[in-house]
Amino acid sequence: MAKKWVVQDRYGGAIYLTDERWNHIIDPYHHPEMEGYLDHLRETIRTGKRQQEHLDPHKYRYFKEFDDLVGDNNYIVAIVKFKLEVDEKGNAIENNFVVTAYQKYMKLRR
Repeated sequence: MAKKWVVQDRYGGAIYLTDERWNHIIDPYHHPEMEGYLDHLRETIRTGKRQQEHLDPHKYRYFKEFDDLVGDNNYIVAIVKFKLEVDEKGNAIENNFVVTAYQKYMKLRR
């Protein structure tokens, strides 16, 4: 799979987005509002906050506020799967990738 980009998050993890996942995200049946927001997605992964998913501890939800999104949306949310794979020498290798991303309105908690 061709990688569109690899970025390091604020917690030190390397995370990548593939062309296949990006095409899935911007598909008209999924999250077409994300078209044109690839740089916002990268910034969300790079500097956004994250929360571990309760039902799947290998998934994390990254989110970051923006003021130039579609409609009333004010956050980009990205779901990232964290995996470890073992290479031929028995070394553990990170395999962390974006599963999906979307825009959402979220009320600010202060």
